[in-house]
Amino acid sequence: MTKKGKLLIFSAPSGSGKSTIVQALLKKDFKLEFSISATSRAPRGEEKHGQEYYFLSAEAFEQKIKEDAFLEWEEVYSGTHYGTLRSEVDRITSAGYNIVFDVDVVGGVNIKKEYGDEALSIFVQAPSIEELKKRLIGRNTDSEDKINQRLAKAEYELTFAPQFDAIVINDNLDNAVESAEKLLTSFLKQ
Repeated sequence: MTKKGKLLIFSAPSGSGKSTIVQALLKKDFKLEFSISATSRAPRGEEKHGQEYYFLSAEAFEQKIKEDAFLEWEEVYSGTHYGTLRSEVDRITSAGYNIVFDVDVVGGVNIKKEYGDEALSIFVQAPSIEELKKRLIGRNTDSEDKINQRLAKAEYELTFAPQFDAIVINDNLDNAVESAEKLLTSFLKQ
């Protein structure tokens, strides 16, 4: 019988670098598979259904909520939902892979509550709100209003950091990846 995989949760305010850290870890030998979230937002740029996200219509997303198909879900911005399908967790962990989540902070807290010791939750934090603003502007994907929305949300999300198993400050990407690797190595040996 295949040993069931564990859950690795990465959460952070938008622009903190969690997705970049997760992508670096997926290239390492941790037997990781990425949890693809569902969203009701439209694809950006080159994003494809079933790769970056499962893109669902608002109606389809609402139906899945009613069916209790989500491990966690959140209306992250007005009219824009994100969630983790239970089927995604089962598919990956039952195959013996460790599932890695790149989710908002509320989702990260909720997954940790549901899975307890089977999950390691890591909060990725930019060194400052000023640095976060610089990164969001540098991405060149959002309007000034959207950036201000994300910054206001980031200040709120920072209050959740103590509810995570560990905090990684992303002031230097290589150091942040190395810190995350050490945390994963220790957790996966348990």
